[in-house]
Amino acid sequence: MSQQELLSFVITTLQQLGIEFMLSGSHASSLQGEARATHDIDLVARLSPKEVQPLMRAFSGSRFYLSESAVAEAIRSQRMFNLLETTTGERVDFWILTASAFDQSRFARRQSIDLGNLQVDVSSPEDTILMKLSWCLRCGGSEKQFNDVLRVYELQAELLDQDYLRTWIAALGIEDLWKRVLDEAEPFQLPE
Repeated sequence: MSQQELLSFVITTLQQLGIEFMLSGSHASSLQGEARATHDIDLVARLSPKEVQPLMRAFSGSRFYLSESAVAEAIRSQRMFNLLETTTGERVDFWILTASAFDQSRFARRQSIDLGNLQVDVSSPEDTILMKLSWCLRCGGSEKQFNDVLRVYELQAELLDQDYLRTWIAALGIEDLWKRVLDEAEPFQLPE
């Protein structure tokens, strides 16, 4: 199963189960900026203990590996768990929606887009930028995360909610990284 097939299967399954989620991470930044290969699929999901068994049934059999205890613990501790597709090793990282103000804000602002034949909720470009800059800070300056931000900013700059960005840049403590984005960004120009 290819990564795109896995993404489609997981999205369809979550929609059938009525589980709210949004696509985030490098898949979101690839849709909003410059496409790049990634080793996993990141989803933020609103999950409670009552969804553990439906998830286990939906991703049962030899095709997937999903640990029931890992899912339950991730929901309890508001962390993340992985779903593995066993034939290719492709991975889906499920990040549990937390009660933090930023998590709640970005989840409320998710945007619905057409992705092939699917309707999918995706992190807004502003929230993709903010989350990737936060990860960049946590990872000690990941250039991959920073470059994703730079490409999203360059492509989306005129459409971004600058007030929203300023509010969360200060709250998340990523002012220095944001200044670097503004210093290094080049205006997007259509090829001639």
